[in-house]
Amino acid sequence: MNQAQAGNTVKVHYTGTLDDGTIFDSSVEREPLEFTIGEGQLIKDFEAAIIGMAVGEKKGIHIDSVNAYGEFHDNLVLTVERSQLPPDMEPELGMQLQTTLQEGQVVILVVKEIQDDTVVLDANHPLAGEDLNFELELIEIN
Repeated sequence: MNQAQAGNTVKVHYTGTLDDGTIFDSSVEREPLEFTIGEGQLIKDFEAAIIGMAVGEKKGIHIDSVNAYGEFHDNLVLTVERSQLPPDMEPELGMQLQTTLQEGQVVILVVKEIQDDTVVLDANHPLAGEDLNFELELIEIN
């Protein structure tokens, strides 16, 4: 039986949940996720879990936050004056803003709180600090 290995392009259906059972993402109602194992496009432990699986095989995995999107960092939550935002922007909770650091790195900021004169922005990944669980099904190996 053919098993997935590093270098294979695979198609995988997955459902990702938090430890409390909340589903944060799933491919089940859409096309399966396609990627090449070992190219580093996904969380390392997610890719590694596919190695050795056969088409049609299912398995569940758990990935600690440190190995997923990292720990939540309080220093990445910033309070800025509304005057620092573009004058035509009306911030809304959950809105994503994009900024570019001096080094050229693009950072996504999520509006977490809005006050009269200030806005709280969070540069953490939305899943930072969360342990992740995935139900995986290998659909295809190329």
